[in-house]
Amino acid sequence: MRRRDVLGLFGVAAAAPVLAACGVGGESAEEKAKTIRIAYQNFADSTLLVKDQRTLENQFPDFKFEWTAFDSGASINTAFLSGALDLAVIGSSPVAQAISPPLAVPYQVIELLNVIGTSEALVVRPDRGIGSIRDLPGRKIAAPFSSTAHYSLLASLQRNGVDPGALTLVDLEPQNILAAWERGDIDGAYVWTPTLTSLQKTGTTLVDSAQLAASGTPTLTFAVAGRDFLARQPQVASAWLKATNAAIKQISTDPAVVAQAVSKQIGSSVDDALAQLKQNIYLDLAAQRSPEYFGTPRAPGALAERLRDTAEFLLRQKKIDAVPDLSAFQNALRIPEPADAA
Repeated sequence: MRRRDVLGLFGVAAAAPVLAACGVGGESAEEKAKTIRIAYQNFADSTLLVKDQRTLENQFPDFKFEWTAFDSGASINTAFLSGALDLAVIGSSPVAQAISPPLAVPYQVIELLNVIGTSEALVVRPDRGIGSIRDLPGRKIAAPFSSTAHYSLLASLQRNGVDPGALTLVDLEPQNILAAWERGDIDGAYVWTPTLTSLQKTGTTLVDSAQLAASGTPTLTFAVAGRDFLARQPQVASAWLKATNAAIKQISTDPAVVAQAVSKQIGSSVDDALAQLKQNIYLDLAAQRSPEYFGTPRAPGALAERLRDTAEFLLRQKKIDAVPDLSAFQNALRIPEPADAA
C-alpha cells in the first residue's frame, strides 16, 4: 500500500517507466479493450492467490491480464491518472489523497481487502538510544510518503505530542528503507512487511498499526477500479470480487494454501507468508456491507467518513489542498452487491 508526496505524482520521468510497465502503446483498440491492467503490491494478501492460480485468466481466456508490481500507492495513483491501470491494490491514505484536490483520480473503491494490523510498524535501531516515540526529535525516520505507513507515523507523532518538524522524515521506498537501515543511514522506519520483518530482526518496535487502529486511527487496504473499466468490463470486475472474496474466506479456512501462493509471489518462505497473513484482519464481502464499512445503498456505512477523516488529517499535514464534501467520498465507493459475494 504506498503512497507519496503530491508533487511526485506528476514527475514525467517517474511516470514513463510506470506506463511502459503497464503496457501502454503499440496495441490495437480491440487489444486494449481486452487487456486488463492490474497493480499489485508485494505483501501478503488475498489477491496474490488469485494471481498465482490464474483465476481470472482461466475464466476469461480471450482477455489478457497484465499484473504489475508497484512499490507505492502514489505511483498507482500516477498510473491511474495516466489511464494506465484498471484495477489496483492500494492503501486508504493514498485513496483519501486521490479523492481530494488536486488529484481527483477517476477510480472507485470496490472492496476492502484488509484492515491493517501488525503488518505495518515503526521500528528503530536499538543502538540509537530511542526508548519511545517522544525520543524521536532530532532523529532520521524513513517512510514511503503518502502511504498508510506515513499516515500512521504522523498519527503516532501527533498522539505523543511530537512535532514532525522536530525530526528528519525521509521519503524512501521499502527496498530503499532496508538498504538505508543496513548502512546505518536512518534511525528508524515505519514500513510494512516483508521489509518490516527484516527490520524487526535487529530493531525495536515502538508502535504498530494494530495499536493505532485500536486508538481510533485505522488504516485499510482497498481494491480500486477505474470508472471507465467498471462501465466497460463489469463482468471482469464482478469476477475479480468473487475470486478475491473466495480467497479472503480461504485465509480463514485454509491459510496454508494461500500462504504457499503468497510465498511464490513475494519470494518468501511459506512460514513467513503465513505469519504475514495473520497480521491483518480480513472481512468477506458480506461483512464489508456492515455499517462500520460500506453499509448498503439504503444505509451507507461509515467508510466514507473514515476516508474523509483521513483526508482531514492529510490536510493538517499539508499533503492535500482541501478536503472535499462527504458526498465526494461517498461517490468514490462502489458498495458491493450481494451477488458479488456469490
